Amino acid sequence: MSIIPRISHGILSLSIDNKESLYKAYMPFVTNGGLFIPTTRTYQLGEEVFMLLMLMDEPDKVPVTGKVVWVTPKAAQSGRTPGIGIQLSGDDSALVRKIETYLAGMDGSGRRTNTL
Repeated sequence: MSIIPRISHGILSLSIDNKESLYKAYMPFVTNGGLFIPTTRTYQLGEEVFMLLMLMDEPDKVPVTGKVVWVTPKAAQSGRTPGIGIQLSGDDSALVRKIETYLAGMDGSGRRTNTL
């Protein structure tokens, strides 16, 4: 499979202001962690994206560069939110630790997320 260069979609933004939203967006099953970003724009698997993340009550936006590893199309079954999942890079390990600290103690059984 070859990656076709595309015109940039611009900078994505994601604002997560509570633990439930963070739980729904976080993708712990992705190597280095991942985040689901709701969007109706079309992206290809493997495409590089840039995002500014507002996380909980943090004062600054966190710049994140990632690779698209999940796509939920507009017409997805079961009322799933359309969007993309991006794989975080190894450089984002501090962000992943921060996310996992926020989510500590949240039992995942039976809760629906934006991906699984």
